[in-house]
Amino acid sequence: MQKKLFNTGWTCNGKLVTLPHDAMIHENRNAQNPSGSAQAFFPGGEYVYEKTFTAPEGFENGHLVLQFEGVYKNARVSVNGKPAGGAAYGYIPFFVNLDGLLKTGENVVRVECENRNQPDSRWYSGAGIYRPVWLWQGPAESIEPESVKISTVTVDPAVIRIQSPKPVKAEVDGVSGQGTDFTLTIPNARLWSAETPNLYTAHVTNGADSQDIPFGIRQITWDSKGLYVNGVSTLLRGGCVHHDSGILGAATYDEAEYRRVKKLKDAGFNAIRSSHNPCSRAMLDACDKLGVYVMDEAWDMWYNHKNKYDYASQWRENYKSDLLTMVNRDYNHPSVILYSIGNEVSEPAKPEGVEKAREMASLLHKADPTRPVTGGFNLMIIASAKKGKGVYDENSGGRDESGDMAMAGMNSTLFNMVTNMVGTGMNKSANSKKADEAVSPVMDALDICGYNYASGRYPLDGKLHPDRLIFGSETFPQDIAKNWEMVKKYPYLIGDFMWTAWDYLGEAGLGAWGYTPDSKGFNKPYPWLLADTGAMDILGNPNGELFLAQAAWGHIDAPKIAAQPINHDAKPAKMVWRGTNAIPSWSWRGCEGKKAVIEVYTDQPAVELFQNGKTLGQKKTKLCKAVYRTLYRPGKLEAVCFDASGREMGRSILASSGKTLRLSVTPETPEAGTGEIVFVPVSVTDADGIVESNVDRSVSVTVEGGELLAFGSANPRTAERFDAGSYTTCYGRALAAVRMGAGNLTVTASDGKNSTAAVIKHRGGAV
Repeated sequence: MQKKLFNTGWTCNGKLVTLPHDAMIHENRNAQNPSGSAQAFFPGGEYVYEKTFTAPEGFENGHLVLQFEGVYKNARVSVNGKPAGGAAYGYIPFFVNLDGLLKTGENVVRVECENRNQPDSRWYSGAGIYRPVWLWQGPAESIEPESVKISTVTVDPAVIRIQSPKPVKAEVDGVSGQGTDFTLTIPNARLWSAETPNLYTAHVTNGADSQDIPFGIRQITWDSKGLYVNGVSTLLRGGCVHHDSGILGAATYDEAEYRRVKKLKDAGFNAIRSSHNPCSRAMLDACDKLGVYVMDEAWDMWYNHKNKYDYASQWRENYKSDLLTMVNRDYNHPSVILYSIGNEVSEPAKPEGVEKAREMASLLHKADPTRPVTGGFNLMIIASAKKGKGVYDENSGGRDESGDMAMAGMNSTLFNMVTNMVGTGMNKSANSKKADEAVSPVMDALDICGYNYASGRYPLDGKLHPDRLIFGSETFPQDIAKNWEMVKKYPYLIGDFMWTAWDYLGEAGLGAWGYTPDSKGFNKPYPWLLADTGAMDILGNPNGELFLAQAAWGHIDAPKIAAQPINHDAKPAKMVWRGTNAIPSWSWRGCEGKKAVIEVYTDQPAVELFQNGKTLGQKKTKLCKAVYRTLYRPGKLEAVCFDASGREMGRSILASSGKTLRLSVTPETPEAGTGEIVFVPVSVTDADGIVESNVDRSVSVTVEGGELLAFGSANPRTAERFDAGSYTTCYGRALAAVRMGAGNLTVTASDGKNSTAAVIKHRGGAV
C-alpha cells in the first residue's frame, strides 16, 4: 500500500484547520479552570473534526485505510455517518478500514474527541487530532501497514529476518527472498547504532502491491554485566522528554521533532525516555536517522487513578491492545531499544499488580522477543504502598459521581509536594531491607530495571541482586555527576535519564527557581505555564543543567560558563527538580554592582576564572562544577581549565552585549519547501549577535508568503498566548514557528519602534 498525507481540508468545531492541530492550545486559560497547574490552567473541551473528500479512483476494487497517529482522546470515527473505529487512549495510533464505507463522489469523515472532564493528566496533554493523518491505498490483497516485521538475527554475519502474515518478496541491497518468514544475509552490512545510524530500505512486494520499509541492522543483548548494541557495551546518556512541542502545543510536526532530537544529540544525549506515553512516529524517525536510543513508555498509570479523570478507568479494557499497538508501530524502528510498561505506578505493591507486570512482560516478549522490557518505577512509592501508605490507592478514594474510582487521599500533586520538601534525600528512601522486599517482585518481572529517584540503591544492588541490570530511569539533574561516576563504576548500572532533557508545558513551576511571591511551593497558581525544568528550555536554548551533564559525560573540550540571573534582588524560591537556573549569559544591562553567581563546568579538576582580565582565583572543581561570586560588571568572563598536573586543557569566553541593541530575526533554515515548518529565533542582540538578557521587549511577528503557527518565549509564568502573534522575550529570546507557502516567505518582527525582517527562500525558487 502507498500512503499520502490526509491533513488538509479539515474543520474543527466548524473552523477550517490543517492537521496536526492542537485544539487545547487555542482555548482560554484562567485561574478557575479545574485542570489546574497540571494542565497549565487550560480548559478541556469537546471537539468535532470533519473532512469532505472525493473517493480516490479505483476505491471500489481496492483497499483503503486511514491512519491516525494520535487523537487526544476518546476518539470516535465515522465515515458517511457509519461508525468506523477509534481509540480511547490519546497517545497511540490507530487504523480505520474504509472498505465498504465509501461511495462515488463526496464522502465525509467525522472524528469526535474530548477531554472535557478535568483534571485528566499530570501535564499538558493537548487535545484533538494533534498528530498527522494518512490515507493508505492499495489493491484488494494489500500488504497492510505495519504488518511486515524486520528484525536482526545476527550482526556478524548480518542476517535479518522478515515476517509477514501474507507471502511477500523482499529485496534489500540487492539481496532478495520470499515467503511469510524468511531470512536474508546482507553482505558488508552497515550496522545501526547511535554512533553509526545506518538505515536500509526493504522493498516488499505482493503481486500488484508494494511497500518500502526503512529499518536498521542492529542487535540488542543484555546480561547482568551490561547492555550491548551489536555486541558493544553501551551506556545510556539519557533524558526524559514529554510529548508537547513547546510553543506549538501538542501539535506534532516532523520538523519540530527532528529539531528537538538533533539538538539533544548534538548536546551529547544518546538516549530519550518518552515520558510517559508512546512518543510520536516523527520522533522515532528522527531518532532512527540521527542515532538516538529510545525507551518508549506505554502509560503514566495502570488501573489506579493519579488524576480523577485520567485513563485509569479505561486501562483494564485496553492495556493489551495498547501494548500491541506500540509494538506494531515500533518494531521496525532501530532506535527503540526498550519497552516501558509504565511510570511510577503503585499497583506492584499488591499481588495483582505484580501479576499484571508479569503478564505485560510476557505479552511484549511474545510480540517482540528482540527487545527488553523495563519500567520507570519509583521504589519509594511501591514500598510505601506495601506498608499501606499508598500514594495511589483505589480503595481509599471511593467512587466519584460518574462511578469511576476517585483519587486517593494523597494524590500525585501532594506526593510531588512531599518530594520537593524531602529533596534529593529521596534517593535513599528505598534503601531498606523492607523496601527491597517490597519492590523485588515487580523488578524480577523485568528484563532491565528502571529506578526513579533511587540512586542510593546503585552501590547496594550488585550484592543484593547480582543478576539484576538497572538504570536511572528518572533522576534529579543536579545528581548527574554523582550518578555518572556510578554508571562508569558499576557494570550492572547502564545509564541515567535526567528529569528532564527539554522543558514542557504543564506541571507548572515543577522545577522553577522563581522570584515572584507565588513561586513557593509545588502547586503554583495561574499564570504559571511551564514546568521550568530541563537541560534545554522549550525553545531549545541550553542552560547550566546541560553543561553539568556534558561535563559529567566528558563531552566538552573547554569549560562552559553560565551565570544565575542577575536582574533580581531577592533570592529565588527553589524547586528540587532543578539544580541551577544559570544560563550562558554575561549581558545584564542595568545590573552593574549587583551580586553575581557564576558557574563553570568542566571534567577537569581545576579552573580559573577571569573577569575583565582580573583573576577571580583558581578553584578545585566539585562534581564537575566550580562556583564564583562577584559583582556584575559588563565586559568579559574567561574560564580556563587545568588537568591534575596544572596543564591548561581549554578555555572559553562569555562576553557582554555592546551599546547598541536591535531585534534579530535569524531563520534556522535558509530555505524550505511548500508546507514545511521553519523555526525562526527572534532575539534582542548587539551588532555581533550577542543576546542581551535584561532588555526584554514585547515583539509582534508577521508573515508574508506563509503562515505563522506560533510565537513565544520560554517565560514559565505568563498569561500571553502562543497563537496571538505577539509575545515578550524572556532573557532576550523568543521563537517563531512558520509554515512555508508556495514561494519565498518573509518574517518581520517589530517591537513598536523598530522592525527587522528575514527571508526564507523557497526550495527550488519562488513560484
